[in-house]
Amino acid sequence: MTMSPLPPAGSHQLGSAFGGVSEPAQGAPGKTRRRHTKLIFTALGVIVLAAVCAGVQWGANVGYDAALESFDDAAADAESSQAELAEVLTGLIETSETATIIQDADTGNLMDAASRDAFDAAVGEATEAEETATELAEDQVPAADEKPGWPWELFGETAQLNEDRDHASEQRSAFDSSRDDLSAAATAVEEAGMTAVQSAADAADAFEADHVSARNLDIISLRTAAEWLSDATLLDTSTADAYVDLELAAVDMLSSEQEEIAEKQGALHQARIEVEAFARELAPDVLLDFDWSPIVNGYGEGSSMAGYATWWYSDPGYANIELTDSVAQEWPNDRSRALVAHEVGHAISVKCEGMYDDSNQETIEAWATAWAISMGYHDVANGTSAYGAPPQSLIDAAAGCR
Repeated sequence: MTMSPLPPAGSHQLGSAFGGVSEPAQGAPGKTRRRHTKLIFTALGVIVLAAVCAGVQWGANVGYDAALESFDDAAADAESSQAELAEVLTGLIETSETATIIQDADTGNLMDAASRDAFDAAVGEATEAEETATELAEDQVPAADEKPGWPWELFGETAQLNEDRDHASEQRSAFDSSRDDLSAAATAVEEAGMTAVQSAADAADAFEADHVSARNLDIISLRTAAEWLSDATLLDTSTADAYVDLELAAVDMLSSEQEEIAEKQGALHQARIEVEAFARELAPDVLLDFDWSPIVNGYGEGSSMAGYATWWYSDPGYANIELTDSVAQEWPNDRSRALVAHEVGHAISVKCEGMYDDSNQETIEAWATAWAISMGYHDVANGTSAYGAPPQSLIDAAAGCR
């Protein structure tokens, strides 16, 4: 019986379906292919994952960059609007400060009441607009944080940028709206303020007419301020200063008027008032102050009377006339009228400078006498008794001075 040889140690012999014996596998080619496939799929997975991650990173960066650009534009617009708001706010604050000066200076002597009410209302509305604008001017516009690196951080920061962009846009709208309110408020204060101060300036003439006994320099101060305000076009510090001067002049006029009236009190009060009114009628455009004394130039006792005039060439010119009490005592006789006309003849020189030689006392007195005669006052108290009759040529020249 023939025996089959034993298989080598460590090997297996498998029978075939036909009872044969298969050859042992060399190098296990089936397992190698499976390992290669796994490596391929693993590599492909890594590549795909890397691509996905790269895509996510790229998308996060693109989204963030777009959001940042949009946010930067919105923030820049908001900051620009806020800067404009701050500039207009500064202007309104200056206007409000000027308005306050005017309000504080108003004494009720000159400014029209309705104009003052409108002015106060405009200032009140401006104050409210200013308070709102001040808060907005201090509002903080959002700022972007440093760009993160990880995708999930980028996504979160992108959402925040979009939120901040919307907030910045809302801020810009608020800034623009407040700026427009400020501009409107400033315009209202400007217009109402100018109307108010010019109403006061317009009232100066009537105020002066009501207080003719006020002293010349106070009246001149009132006129100067009123004239300046009448030409003013802006509600600025210069206008406010002029208005303060106007109101102070009005107060000073009331004060000096009371002092002048007090000086005229006594038995001759009414006569003195009539004499002064007469003098002002002779030279209506000349500012006249009056002083009354028992003695002037050594005269005044008994039936004597005298006057003394001093005048100042300026714009406007003005004069002071001193009269003895005897002029009032004899008022309204022709003698006292003629003497007063002579003194007014000196005073009116402020309107007729250059019409006669005012460097010589003789010609000065001749002029005043001639002027009184030209006005129809022929009593010798017109200066004729003291200085002689003036030439007709001088009388004719004086007739041209009115």
